[in-house]
Amino acid sequence: MRLNDLDERIVHALAEDARRSYADIGAEVGLSAPAVKRRVDRLLAAGAITGFTVRVDPAALGWETEAFVEIYCRHNTSPEDIRRGLTRYPEVASASTVTGEADALVQIYASDVRHFERVLERIAGEPFVERTKSVLVLSPLLRRYSAGSPT
Repeated sequence: MRLNDLDERIVHALAEDARRSYADIGAEVGLSAPAVKRRVDRLLAAGAITGFTVRVDPAALGWETEAFVEIYCRHNTSPEDIRRGLTRYPEVASASTVTGEADALVQIYASDVRHFERVLERIAGEPFVERTKSVLVLSPLLRRYSAGSPT
């Protein structure tokens, strides 16, 4: 489903704060609260909005170290194999298949560098992983959407 301009504005308002009232969103986009609710219900039914969630600051969980890891897989590794292998790690915030040399890019949060190193060693030991390449984040500069899932 392709969003029209009005639906896109509603989705952006919800992405900023999913707890906003329909009346508040309606005032911003020029619709009544019931009209906004109908549009949100339609977007949910069509699958354009996949749900509502809480965004938690990883630091609140004690996870202040962030890293991105490129995963290079052995031959004949499917995206589903990668997804299934990574779901066991609560430290993995997101994982995507990517273009370029790497097969996947994984975002990891850990309590400190030692914790990250242990997680990286476990991931590198997965049967589908040939090698990894990682970088630690020094300062996040811009974050618009939830790390764990699209908004």
